[in-house]
Amino acid sequence: MEEKWTTVIKPKAGWFEINWRELSQYRDLIFLFVRRDFSVQYKQTVLGPLWFILKPLMTTFMFTMVFGQIAGMETDGVPQFAFYLCSTALWQYFASCVTKTSHTFLHNAGIFGKVYFPRLIMPIAAVLYALVNFAVVFAMSIIINLYYWMRGGMIRPQMQLLWVPLLVLQTAALGLGVGIIVSSLTTKYRDLNVLVSFGVQLWMYGTPVVYASSQIPERLRVLIMLNPMAPILCNFRYALLGSGGFETFYWGISMITTIVLLGFGILLFNRVEKTFMDTV
Repeated sequence: MEEKWTTVIKPKAGWFEINWRELSQYRDLIFLFVRRDFSVQYKQTVLGPLWFILKPLMTTFMFTMVFGQIAGMETDGVPQFAFYLCSTALWQYFASCVTKTSHTFLHNAGIFGKVYFPRLIMPIAAVLYALVNFAVVFAMSIIINLYYWMRGGMIRPQMQLLWVPLLVLQTAALGLGVGIIVSSLTTKYRDLNVLVSFGVQLWMYGTPVVYASSQIPERLRVLIMLNPMAPILCNFRYALLGSGGFETFYWGISMITTIVLLGFGILLFNRVEKTFMDTV
């Protein structure tokens, strides 16, 4: 009598062999890893989850002091603290997605070698965990914006607020795509793991995070805006604060770049996961 198996584990034959149905079947495991990351992050800390609030506030305060007060950078008339908190919210989400997913293979080699589950679950869980942090900072940004708006500050939310969920989703996709590409390459080239945090910091200065898009010299504008995070951040800030303008053309290029990087990242990740235990 022929036996019927509920689960069959077999090696993947090609680059494009991705079992999306299996990935959805393990969705409970994704949320389990999100909860695990939350517990590990704030275990044995005095303030615990309050760091969700303190870290972006301290970062925003330093940006306001250094770039707003000392350097005197313009913020298009928007109150400086609101401008930098809005920028920090989205940028830290992207940076967190990249850094956490880039360590997927190296940090989880132990569990990967003991039990089977779709490996793509790990970077997806990292992106969702970072989304929790973003949600807290985004809520703080809305509260600060309301405060300045009631005091007569130049806070002018736009109709493009409807596009904010798509902008956040694209940020997650871009961070996931870049992160899993780096993660796949670090299985052979370990120095990339060392360079990733440094690279993300450099990327920040190539993105209008601490300066308004109107301050970009015209000769550098095209180069800056071809950075896929630049139009996302500019549009996010315009929707919430009315700062700058809505970069429709460059956003379209950014969307295409995001899709290409995410697609290539998933294919490369799918290819590398078959043999990474031999090199990690």
